[in-house]
Amino acid sequence: MEGITEVEGLINSLCEELGVDETHYGEILIAMTEAVNNAIVHGNKLDISKMVEVQVSTNGPVLEFRIADQGPGFDYENIPDPTSPENIEKPNGRGVFLMRQLADTCTFEELGRVAVLRFENAVPQVEQAG
Repeated sequence: MEGITEVEGLINSLCEELGVDETHYGEILIAMTEAVNNAIVHGNKLDISKMVEVQVSTNGPVLEFRIADQGPGFDYENIPDPTSPENIEKPNGRGVFLMRQLADTCTFEELGRVAVLRFENAVPQVEQAG
């Protein structure tokens, strides 16, 4: 679980380096913490011999993260809604919901083993003089 601390450090230094504003920073930090936690707990089943890989890329103002685990995947299209009355009191089941709410896009690949989080307009663009 120390991977969560590593991700927080990555997000802190990356957002500082790229000049990401506070609103996007908070959204990125929470969504990424949830994604990595899900990969460790649900994907890799807390198996310390399995890795979680985090890739980061930028394309203009877009910041994209790919979080991959070594688990079997999951049915990401049929996740119970944590806001429905029968689930509202449950202590877990909010991770993917939060990821989808906070990222501009949240998609899954490779049977759910890879989460892709995109944050539009997260990276400020420097205007060119001329």
